[in-house]
Amino acid sequence: MSNAIQLDNLSRLLVVILNYRTPQLTIACLRSLVDEVRSLPGTRVVVVDNASGDGSAAQIQGAIVTESWGDWVSLLPLEHNGGYAFGNNAAIRLGLESTNPPSYFLILNPDTLVRAGALKALVNFMDEHPDVGIAGSRLEDPDGTPQRSAFRFHTIFSELDSGLRLGVITKLLSRWVVAPPVREDTYQTDWVSGASMIVRREVFASVGLLDEKYFLYFEEVDFCLQANKAGWSCWYVPASRVVHLVGQSTGVNNPNQRPKRLPKYWFDSRRRYFIKNHGWLYAALADATWVFGFFVWRWRRVIQRKPDTDPPKLMSDFLLNSIFMKGSQA
Repeated sequence: MSNAIQLDNLSRLLVVILNYRTPQLTIACLRSLVDEVRSLPGTRVVVVDNASGDGSAAQIQGAIVTESWGDWVSLLPLEHNGGYAFGNNAAIRLGLESTNPPSYFLILNPDTLVRAGALKALVNFMDEHPDVGIAGSRLEDPDGTPQRSAFRFHTIFSELDSGLRLGVITKLLSRWVVAPPVREDTYQTDWVSGASMIVRREVFASVGLLDEKYFLYFEEVDFCLQANKAGWSCWYVPASRVVHLVGQSTGVNNPNQRPKRLPKYWFDSRRRYFIKNHGWLYAALADATWVFGFFVWRWRRVIQRKPDTDPPKLMSDFLLNSIFMKGSQA
């Protein structure tokens, strides 16, 4: 399947879009990239279809032909769905193994629409800062409302805040809150959303590809952490603006719908992240801290008659998939 894709003329940027049963979103994303690709010579796009099994590959290939995008877009259909990291790595690996590998790789969600100049802003920033390994775009709603897309690494303190949800505690733990308020300036951060994340080629040489043991969620957090340990910094670049249709590709975090029950792979990814990067004891403390905080929150929610906005069966699912039930499985 990869034999039909020729990436030997790359020199600047390879954009990777991973599709799983979202062909219309992917086609709309490609349409938003037309002018961006023209403004950045040496840019190619690979759409990876993660074994959708719903005709996605045929629809996307049909759009590539109909719209005459074949000189800059290639379709890579995979034989099975190995998850987010697996799918993105398939295209990244092709770029790295090409005779003229690109300087940068942009991981881009299918549920995004790039604003004018978004790609150029990221590439220019990376060109001007050779010590930076990763950078992320400002994600926003279609009306321009910014979304939180620059984050801090997860810690025991952030798990307490996540479970407890108490304003005074959040203020005390502000240094550890995973999703701080949106800022308008360019600044260094711990990690950025994988919905639009550019990576310097040398980072892959330093830390390898995305960890395919994550099926979905936490893989970009882990990747940014590995890059950080290898001495590469990560930055938020709001000059690069990308519309993110939150939850459209996964259906998990759609703010316009009632919360859905979190899939098992979310808990598996979270557990893997803590065990892999901090060890079993730290992971156990993180789990215990979250459970304590969440129990207090649920009690307080009932007393104060606050609305229930949590995913169904969150506490029971968390406990069933916690380190106390799964042990050191990661």
